[in-house]
Amino acid sequence: MKITKSILGKEWEELGKFNQLDLDERSIVFYSESSVILYPYVEEIINELEKRDQKICYVTSSKNDPVLKNKEIKTFYIGDGSARTKFFLELKARVLIMTMPDLDTYYIKRSKTFPVNYIYLFHSMNSTHMEFQKGAFDHFDTIFCVGQHQIQEIRATEQLYNLKQKKLVECGYGLLDKLLKSRPSHSQENFLSKNNKKKILIAPSWGKQNLLETVGIDLVKILLDAGYHVTVRPHPMTIKKSPKLIKQIKEKFEKNPDFLLDTNTSSFEQLFSSYALITDWSGIGHEYAFVCERPVIYVDVPKKARNKKYDKIGFVPLEISIRNKIGEIILIQNLGSIPERIEFLYGHITDFQSKIKKIRDDTVFNIGKSGEAAANEIIRIINEKT
Repeated sequence: MKITKSILGKEWEELGKFNQLDLDERSIVFYSESSVILYPYVEEIINELEKRDQKICYVTSSKNDPVLKNKEIKTFYIGDGSARTKFFLELKARVLIMTMPDLDTYYIKRSKTFPVNYIYLFHSMNSTHMEFQKGAFDHFDTIFCVGQHQIQEIRATEQLYNLKQKKLVECGYGLLDKLLKSRPSHSQENFLSKNNKKKILIAPSWGKQNLLETVGIDLVKILLDAGYHVTVRPHPMTIKKSPKLIKQIKEKFEKNPDFLLDTNTSSFEQLFSSYALITDWSGIGHEYAFVCERPVIYVDVPKKARNKKYDKIGFVPLEISIRNKIGEIILIQNLGSIPERIEFLYGHITDFQSKIKKIRDDTVFNIGKSGEAAANEIIRIINEKT
């Protein structure tokens, strides 16, 4: 019996095409999960690998992944169902790079058929031991670290729990490099809406106690009433897990010409054009500060601590230690003071710029060259395996 495309489905057809490739053609594989589009975080690495004539495969679980339209890269859509499960279980590749933690803990398993080197790549500059679940990185072979804080935390975790040491690479942060390269020169006019109002971006993390879930509607109203243009940029997981909340926010404010709900999280245009950023525990705070060299307003909702034992590691997480150095923390009970604090902070922006630059340079490895560092390690692994 001939198995048709309609029986198999698009995901299985794409998996079949991937498996037909020679090992040399799928030696380097990037995997993009459905909730976080990978490409902005690996574009610098891919560009560097292509310069060195390396063959690359990009496998995604998101049918809306913009990379699927890229004709320069071999792309495969495998969804997030049984085709993906089979892809991981039977993977034959020398290297797999991904931003999804908890490998081999839940339904995403290491290959049973081939000695793949699994590389974890961070999609934020946050620390490793509070935001992530205990054991999130235990089954990776290699970690591309953003900065020294992550190396210290991972080594301390390995020692505490008597884990096998992973290869930790002083890599850097590809998204930061990409954004720094594309950063426009700012003038005051860049931060104004069509209605000549200062643009404020609300971009929280996700989870039950994030900024949108706790005080989102109140915050938007306060800012609109104060005469700002407000953009709400929910985390992809909030869009997926809390559709009722997103619908509620949209219905309440969508008729206001000074409100925008931005669900295109693969675009960073709003980051560049915002007069101020308001967030909670999201890593976007570091990205905004380090790229735009402007302070961040943090609303002090409860910590995003998936690992309840993070304090055993002995290091204060980056997202705690630098919040009040690259911005200002606002208590929930003082939410109404945010318009006043916006005008004060951004009226004294030069006080922050040199401090933010120094913190950035002290925090992140290989600024402007993370792609080279990552490509060097990937090629080293491949040469070692051949």
